Amino acid sequence: MNSESIVRNAPVDGAFRIIPRAEHSISRRDISPGALRVLYRLREAGFRACLVGGAVRDLLLGGHPKDFDVATDATPEQVRAQFRNCRLIGRRFRLAHVVFGREIVEVATFRGSSDDGSGDRHLVDGRLVRDNVYGSIEEDAVRRDFTINALYYDIADFSVRDAVGGMDDLERRTLRLIGDPEQRYREDPVRMLRAARLAAKLDFEIAADTAAPFATLGPLLAEAPPARLFDEALKLFLSGYGLASFRALERYGLLQHVFPATARALSGGGSGAFRHLLEQTLANTDARVREDKPVTPAFLFAAMLWEPARATAQALIDSGSDASIAWPSATARVLREQAQRVAIPRRFTLAVEEIWSLQPRFASRTKKRVFRLLEHPRFRAAYDFLLLRAHESAELAELAQWWTEAQEIDQAELATRLNAVPAPANDEAAPPKKRKRRRRRKASSSQASSSE
Repeated sequence: MNSESIVRNAPVDGAFRIIPRAEHSISRRDISPGALRVLYRLREAGFRACLVGGAVRDLLLGGHPKDFDVATDATPEQVRAQFRNCRLIGRRFRLAHVVFGREIVEVATFRGSSDDGSGDRHLVDGRLVRDNVYGSIEEDAVRRDFTINALYYDIADFSVRDAVGGMDDLERRTLRLIGDPEQRYREDPVRMLRAARLAAKLDFEIAADTAAPFATLGPLLAEAPPARLFDEALKLFLSGYGLASFRALERYGLLQHVFPATARALSGGGSGAFRHLLEQTLANTDARVREDKPVTPAFLFAAMLWEPARATAQALIDSGSDASIAWPSATARVLREQAQRVAIPRRFTLAVEEIWSLQPRFASRTKKRVFRLLEHPRFRAAYDFLLLRAHESAELAELAQWWTEAQEIDQAELATRLNAVPAPANDEAAPPKKRKRRRRRKASSSQASSSE
């Protein structure tokens, strides 16, 4: 690792800017009881302990963080010795998790900048795959990703300590990477997505030098583990600021490296309907998160990949394939391509397939099919998806309105209305056609005798 690039934003002589308690807004009342217990216990045991990262950043911005991380000069094993409710996790970064009921306080040992051979650091093609080299708090500060995440709240005197200009960037509402951006992105390409996500969450501007390498290093995201990109996709789109994250990915040219089919569909002509569906889906998801309502990745991916699947299916139909064959083939093709970038678990892809496959069934309003669809376990998700598509045409808008009313009226009344609707001849609710009796050939005398 190039230590010179890491410390470019470090202060002279490694000195911290110290903001005393009277000059910052963090109060212990806003810190979780579990995090305070960890901080005080480590302090009493003779170790240095600080609140660090996103919790400090959000508290200074007036937010209410849900997670609190602690940094200390105690090793993971020394942390575990202090807490019976502690477990050690991680290979890439060795961490201690101290558990208090539902709360987990993550404790990390200060990271070092250089390895004298006693630590455990391993790079592959410039990417940092393991990093368990410990050091001082000054070294730890310049090893973090963004300046606003390198602020420490010291339990010893309740001051905030800033080694890389994070306080200034908070005031400027600027997201800036510590060190040489190209080097840091090569170590971990997912940092590019993290930059877009944090900028969206905080409504910050990404510093020009931090965003500049996206254009040339964006393709490195294709080499990131698909399972890790799935986790990052959930953070991007299901944390309450999905619409802003989506727009940030588009603005900085990163969407094409994570959802290539989606990016292609949005760049094509006539993509307005798809963009409306996708942005409305993300806006609705953000609202549900704010209201503490459940959200599912399946619905998100159904929206993200809808137009690629629809266009692929239509192309197959135009080339002569039957719709009943074209749609499953298109679905499999689009999901298979996406899985090469983002590893969507099978339980979610199955739900996506059902949401898509139910869309044509809304067009049939015969009694048998209507009640069968209403009882389908995936009906609600498919119906919600239909509502999102309703703006595409007057026919879809009328169809969505009909299904809305079908759920609101009494089932007996719905059945009465449907009985008045004549079933098409080829509908499964129509009475079965009488089968013609096959004329049996008269058996010869030899056949008759053997059959008797």
